[in-house]
Amino acid sequence: MGEKERLAVGTLLTVVVLFVPGFLLHAAPRFPGSLVGGVLGIAGALLFVLLLAYSLARRVPWLKRHVSLRAMLSFHVYAGAAGAAFGILHTGHQYQSPLGIVLVVSMLLVVLSGFAGRYYLAEIGTDLREQRQELGVLRTRYDLIASGIAAALQGGAPPAAATAAPGVPVPALVAGIADLEYAIGRREALKRTLARWVVLHVVAALALYPLLALHVWSGIYYGLRWLP
Repeated sequence: MGEKERLAVGTLLTVVVLFVPGFLLHAAPRFPGSLVGGVLGIAGALLFVLLLAYSLARRVPWLKRHVSLRAMLSFHVYAGAAGAAFGILHTGHQYQSPLGIVLVVSMLLVVLSGFAGRYYLAEIGTDLREQRQELGVLRTRYDLIASGIAAALQGGAPPAAATAAPGVPVPALVAGIADLEYAIGRREALKRTLARWVVLHVVAALALYPLLALHVWSGIYYGLRWLP
């Protein structure tokens, strides 16, 4: 995810999360059934249906050859964030229906787990590569110092001249290596935890689409007030 894309999607999802508890300040019971509310709901539902295009493009060989998966993934991210924003606006901050509440929760789990996997997992991977490279440099420097000390001891010379790297005392070097090893271990554990994001993402999506279909059906069954 590019910096601009990450900023745009992150800002949109932050707005979505802030919209969720909007019922504390505002509630519009009739808004979801109004013309504007209905249009927002339809737009959000269509965007979530279009999210399936990326899954199809990954799994259908013909589509995989003729479309850009990178472009499809970018659309997938943007459409999920925008669909969630439209969905929250469509509610009018009325969380009274059990179906609506579960639908909102599953929708948020889909978009937030997707963003976590798309952004944070990649960010952690980049940080881990940089930290491992830095650890390799420090270990190489430490090995050179250790070799110098061993050679000095074998030659009977005092090892004091070999006990420090240029500008870096040996205790600080050892502490730096220990700190990096600890940080890498923590990040690897976090990466393993976040690697399960796809399971949550898929499970939430499997719950979302039947709930969305049921919500649309109930709206049609009980009547669309904005239609003549």
